[in-house]
Amino acid sequence: MEKKNVLLVDGYNIIGAWGELQRLKKHQLADARDLLIERMAEYKAYMGWRVIVVFDAYMVPGIEKKKRTHDVEVLFTRENETADERIEKLVSELGGRRVQIHVATSDLTEQWIIFAQGALRKSARELEIEMREITNLITKSVKNFEEQRPVSKIDLTDEIKEIFEKWRRGMK
Repeated sequence: MEKKNVLLVDGYNIIGAWGELQRLKKHQLADARDLLIERMAEYKAYMGWRVIVVFDAYMVPGIEKKKRTHDVEVLFTRENETADERIEKLVSELGGRRVQIHVATSDLTEQWIIFAQGALRKSARELEIEMREITNLITKSVKNFEEQRPVSKIDLTDEIKEIFEKWRRGMK
């Protein structure tokens, strides 16, 4: 039986490491979080993995919050709990013979702890490079699909296409 893959993402660690998200964070932290979640939704869609993004509560105080955005699970830790602590708990809760956990963080201490629990680490840089490759593959796939799709289901002469285009633009 094939193993299920789970990607746990240390949200603020990744935001602090990716240039695009770093710049966005300076002006609008919520936008940086949203963009990271969108990128992880693309990752999930392409890879087919379960993706959980964990954010520290110190940026959003209050009780632990869970939500699903773009089919990505988003966790805000409890007020006195770090993302690292929550990720460690998730690694032990979700781990098993049929589950392979991957943790995206550049925190070296965290990498050693999760590695000792059987999870695989993925640095912020590795995830960013992988994300660029996935984005390029998705773009190529969409372009190929559009090129193969017929413009019209009816084979029209150029003269008729021109007439229809004029009608579409409101010209006679």
